Amino acid sequence: MPAPATCPCGGTSLAACCGPYLAGQAVPATAEALMRSRYTAYTQRNEAYLRATWHPSTLPNEPIVQENEALQWLGLEVKSALRLRQRKAELPENQDADTVEFVARYKINGRAHRLHELSRFVREPADGVARWFYLDGSFPDK
Repeated sequence: MPAPATCPCGGTSLAACCGPYLAGQAVPATAEALMRSRYTAYTQRNEAYLRATWHPSTLPNEPIVQENEALQWLGLEVKSALRLRQRKAELPENQDADTVEFVARYKINGRAHRLHELSRFVREPADGVARWFYLDGSFPDK
């Protein structure tokens, strides 16, 4: 029997990685798990999941994914957590806020691009459960 395809975020399989989050069967326990599931949602053009995991204070009014855009996601690389801990060393520890640095590769109309982002996440109660939400992101200098 062939091995299941890997998850778009790089996990072992969609069913064992991001699939339960996108199906609403589980809640990501960490900001990194949420970021990975959001990447997977982008690859699947899952507007509903992206909206549900975006903090209401920064959620855009316009569509997040463009259905007719010739966009192909190629891969995700999560940068070292150690560098993030070093950057946050002077800040007080907040268990309900986190930052994830990643590089996502994609093609638009056959042309390759890279999205290098420092994403900020917050954890808040929602539906009786503490959930992580994407807040916003910044783009490090090249």
